[in-house]
Amino acid sequence: MLQLIVSHLFIFLLGIIFGSFLNVCIIRLPIKETIVTKPSHCMQCGYRLKWYDLVPLVSWILLKGRCRKCGKPISKQYPIIEAVNGIAWVLIFIIRGIQYDLAYDGTSVCYCALFSALLVLSIIDFRTLEIPLGCNIFILAVGLIHLCVDYSNWLQYVIGLTAVSLFLYIIYVGTGGRGIGGGDIKLMAACGLLLGWKLNILGFILGCILGSVIHIIRMKVSKQDHVLAMGPYLSIGVMIAALWGDRIINWYLEMM
Repeated sequence: MLQLIVSHLFIFLLGIIFGSFLNVCIIRLPIKETIVTKPSHCMQCGYRLKWYDLVPLVSWILLKGRCRKCGKPISKQYPIIEAVNGIAWVLIFIIRGIQYDLAYDGTSVCYCALFSALLVLSIIDFRTLEIPLGCNIFILAVGLIHLCVDYSNWLQYVIGLTAVSLFLYIIYVGTGGRGIGGGDIKLMAACGLLLGWKLNILGFILGCILGSVIHIIRMKVSKQDHVLAMGPYLSIGVMIAALWGDRIINWYLEMM
């Protein structure tokens, strides 16, 4: 039990540390600002943050949500994203369990990386209606790593690369780009390589259902028309499929 608690605590700490970097991606990618070479700074006054200003969760609390230099408010997005990422990473390992096996736990690590990338692209897509190419490339890279971890099932992952994306590409060409976005096509291709064709198809179906229902409710409540950003809904569907997809598919086949 103690070993499990320590493992989950370690995962949470890694999650919030990585979550701090996710905030950088969310802020900088839409404005085409580098996320690698430019040091962290206050978005209001440009003050270059010190290391003690960058401790996940703690720094924001100690600074009372304000810049040390100019005193202007620091968005609550920063601690929220850090906490959400840390909690999500722990939940992924709780749901899947820790077996201290390279192949199994390696898949859980890949799912943690997948969640983080989907979190970034979902927020950006919701705000800008554009999925950053870098997020899709990152998921594709995670998929290649997972392919090496679970190489015995390589065929289902290779098929997953085109199982949904080819269908979406046909829609894209047939509608002149009005029926689906290019970023959504790349997203489902990258997720297909990571999840395999069965889970990817399930994730796509779930995402479409969630998108349709939630979007209609959103327009009814606000009484305004909203452009549908599919990225967040596809992301939710993909994560549901990743964590519970096999159970859902088995349940469905038993009901047939």
